[in-house]
Amino acid sequence: MARDLGELNREDFDRYKADVKKEGKAFFPHAILADTVMSLVVVTVIVALACIWYLDADGTEAGILGPWYTEPADPGTTDFVPRPDWYFYFLFYLLRIFEWPETVFIATVGIPTVLLILLLGLPFYDRRRERRPSRRPVAMVAAVLTVISMAVLTYKGATAEESLGSQLIADNVPQEWAERQGFTDDEQALAGAELFAETGCLQCHTYMGQGAGNLGAPDLTEVGQANDAAYFVQYLTNPAQFGNTVMGSYAYLGEENLAALGAFLSASEGER
Repeated sequence: MARDLGELNREDFDRYKADVKKEGKAFFPHAILADTVMSLVVVTVIVALACIWYLDADGTEAGILGPWYTEPADPGTTDFVPRPDWYFYFLFYLLRIFEWPETVFIATVGIPTVLLILLLGLPFYDRRRERRPSRRPVAMVAAVLTVISMAVLTYKGATAEESLGSQLIADNVPQEWAERQGFTDDEQALAGAELFAETGCLQCHTYMGQGAGNLGAPDLTEVGQANDAAYFVQYLTNPAQFGNTVMGSYAYLGEENLAALGAFLSASEGER
């Protein structure tokens, strides 16, 4: 008696399942189909978010996803504190842990490179077919520690306190500096203190508890104990000749402003 179509289909299906179990699935069409469907989902979500953003906002009036555009950037601002995008907060805070210049290479190149090499090499040194998380304790512990580390560093980077904006400092603290340093009667030093605050020096240096202390820039609170105004003017004009290749030249400020900065720095001999 001839076998019916249903029995033939069952035999074909059983043979297909046995082949899949023995040899796996072909890249085409199985993997391509899965990638295509996921790509369509991602594109659809992006298009939907773009439509919501465009229709919900109006010019500078922000909607759920923000405004179309904001005010143009001001390249001459003195109170802007630059920060990275949120997905770089972990690296941003990692740089705060390591001091310039001796160990900053470890944070910027060493640690990320080692982790990337370990990740790229994972398929080569972990050849086991076991996929259940409960039977892969080393991999799971490493993954959990990585996620926790990234989350903590990202949170710390997002909540890290920055120094006051340059203009805000210039409006409030130069007179206080003069009183604590004892140069209230020196008009040139006072002018230099205001210029020091306005030109963004505190983005790298620290002074009387203010500033960021980035890139290994020293505290200048007592810098006047070692050198005079002429030295500081020469240094600000061309830091590279003193071996400082990180700090740029401030010669563009002009002789009068440089003299004021030199007077301020030479008068900074510590709190009195």
